[in-house]
Amino acid sequence: MKINKFVEDLKAKSAAELNEELVAAKKELFNLRFQNATNQLDNTSRIKEVRKNIARIQTVITEMAKAE
Repeated sequence: MKINKFVEDLKAKSAAELNEELVAAKKELFNLRFQNATNQLDNTSRIKEVRKNIARIQTVITEMAKAE
């Protein structure tokens, strides 16, 4: 349910908003990896979650590009 809501929200956004969301997610992933390398990260499953969210965002961007 939570994932479906996330994808629905993504599909409602414009291409520019999706690109902003993608950049923010990639920055978050970088920060999580940095924290993991320095042993400061408590919740390591967050890395996997962010990676999947990046893939979801890229998928919606591709779908929008093909629809045009």
